[in-house]
Amino acid sequence: MINMPEDGLRNIPYIKIGTSGPVHLVQARKTEFEDILSAGVEHYGRRSLVLGDVVSKYWLELCENLYREEIGHIAESASAPGAYMLNLSFEWSCTSSTAADPSGKGNRLLRTLDWPMPGLGRNVVIAGVEGKAGYYENITWPGFVGVATAMAPGRFSAAINQPPMRRWTPFVLLDWGANRCRLWRRRAIPPAHLLRKVFDECSNYRAAKEMLMKTPIALPSLFTLSGSEAGEGCVIEREEDCAYVRETPATVANHWVAASLSGRSRGIDSQGRYQQMETNRGYSSDNLSWLKPPILNRTTRIAVVANARRGLLIVQGLEEYGPATHVHTRTNSHCI
Repeated sequence: MINMPEDGLRNIPYIKIGTSGPVHLVQARKTEFEDILSAGVEHYGRRSLVLGDVVSKYWLELCENLYREEIGHIAESASAPGAYMLNLSFEWSCTSSTAADPSGKGNRLLRTLDWPMPGLGRNVVIAGVEGKAGYYENITWPGFVGVATAMAPGRFSAAINQPPMRRWTPFVLLDWGANRCRLWRRRAIPPAHLLRKVFDECSNYRAAKEMLMKTPIALPSLFTLSGSEAGEGCVIEREEDCAYVRETPATVANHWVAASLSGRSRGIDSQGRYQQMETNRGYSSDNLSWLKPPILNRTTRIAVVANARRGLLIVQGLEEYGPATHVHTRTNSHCI
């Protein structure tokens, strides 16, 4: 059980894990890790997580996934099922945008991560990672080996959104099954694992954009990339083997914009969130005043502002009941 302060809001911890990786993060923040697993059991059910772990582990082994051993070590240390399945869950009905920072210094990423499962907001952490290409800060939770949102000071910031569900039939469950079968046949890298690889290996915005556009992935995804210069920013709408790019300023929720594809939008009011972010992204303050409904909704778990040029990172964790953490603001000395 997490000890909460009197006001009910936690401070978001910063943990410098260097090259030690997500296994070290679990060891350092065991309480938060176990709380997330408990929330997963309550949300999905123990039997579903056990089955999901078996299937997810088998698929990762078939793919010879880069991070399968890390997930295995994390699963071995867990007191409940879910480490494998939650690492491959992709239910983030998020809202993101990239545009020039009103300060005139660099480009800015605005981002919310929405997930109906509770626990991510109250257990969010910032992990300081040393990759091959340099330092970056991963806004994450203990037990997750991919990257959903991160900032590399002096290089770029990026986030991942879930795309629409491909529409094959008039029925949602049949479409879900068809998409799972399609994924099962793929042997490519999951999108959140690709984003980690980008932060680990890409030394600049151009290299990151190239990798996100051209690397085959296991299933469709929506990436938002924000560089250190005002003109460096884009939304990359990805199918498994092709990309559709919208240059900055650009917004993305959970429906296709550039890609002329049929799909079922994810989350709460994707079109409404998109339009609200289009309106709000030019706000001039270094705070979360842009966080308004429907961008802010009962499934919102994390809100982020990131500017790689300034090294500015603003983060808050949220749950269905409202804020779960204090607003964390830091300006990093690694920036240019």
